[in-house]
Amino acid sequence: MNAKTACFAAMLCALGAPAFADIYPVSGRWGVSPSTDKNPIDCSKLRVIAFNGDQRTDSGGGVPTFRNVSVTPAGGGWDVVDAFNTVQIQARARFTLRKVDPMRIEMDMQPGPELKLHKCK
Repeated sequence: MNAKTACFAAMLCALGAPAFADIYPVSGRWGVSPSTDKNPIDCSKLRVIAFNGDQRTDSGGGVPTFRNVSVTPAGGGWDVVDAFNTVQIQARARFTLRKVDPMRIEMDMQPGPELKLHKCK
């Protein structure tokens, strides 16, 4: 195989490889709630944000599904970058994520509000 063919083959492999994303540092379903309960709460009537591997879903936001791009440790939490695609928009969302205790996390949307989340049953 000559150098030109090898270069072309390497390029095809790189283009065909999936883009690997980071995994979220938390998992499961979390309800937007100021609760300080020490146990999981009933989230049936709450906005729910779920973290599953490199995917995040949001029952109350304008975009239902996000894919994680990066997670970087920062100041006792993580700086997170997500990507999302809708029919009309392709963009990225940034937020900081902090684990308060095993039942509570906080998402500080940039720009946007800080969401206090509690682990769902």
